[in-house]
Amino acid sequence: MNWAGIGVLLERLRVGVRDESQFYGSNPLEKDHTEHLFSPVSLPCLPVPRTMANSERTFIAIKPDGVQRGLVGEIIKRFEQKGFRLVGLKFIQASEDLLKEHYIDLKDRPFFSGLVKYMHSGPVVAMVWEGLNVVKTGRVMLGETNPADSKPGTIRGDFCIQVGRNIIHGSDSVESAEKEISLWFQPEELVDYKSCAQNWIYE
Repeated sequence: MNWAGIGVLLERLRVGVRDESQFYGSNPLEKDHTEHLFSPVSLPCLPVPRTMANSERTFIAIKPDGVQRGLVGEIIKRFEQKGFRLVGLKFIQASEDLLKEHYIDLKDRPFFSGLVKYMHSGPVVAMVWEGLNVVKTGRVMLGETNPADSKPGTIRGDFCIQVGRNIIHGSDSVESAEKEISLWFQPEELVDYKSCAQNWIYE
């Protein structure tokens, strides 16, 4: 192990010096022993085979209160850091017709009209995320529908208080995700691309 060479490398990284002569001086042997430490390394970006499992998709929407409170970046960061891949995103003022269709299963509930009004009160960030078990894991990341029942560390557990302002929506099943994605996005609005990060997320 060339400890001297490693020491030179660490010191160079610490001070951010680009001029190698500051470390090597006039001693060519010292440069020979450390030069390989600075050689560029090319890491291949090989595509990870897409399977039915790791290509599962979910629909996530940041509601008007989440947008107004400046939580868009924080929420996207959490899904990215988890390892999911963003394949669709739009910033939209949803129409009442779109919202009524989205929440059609709740049309007979007494809070339906208020829910549609609330969702129509400001812009929404609509997203499609892809990854292994993304529907189930996404719901866990969101927390319970009622923030009071959500654990710390979840989005709702950390950022909201009342169920009527719970900042985010996530598909509750693969079937619901497919329906919601097709409602909010056209096929050409979803982007399929190669991500080198996938090599470090999936075996």
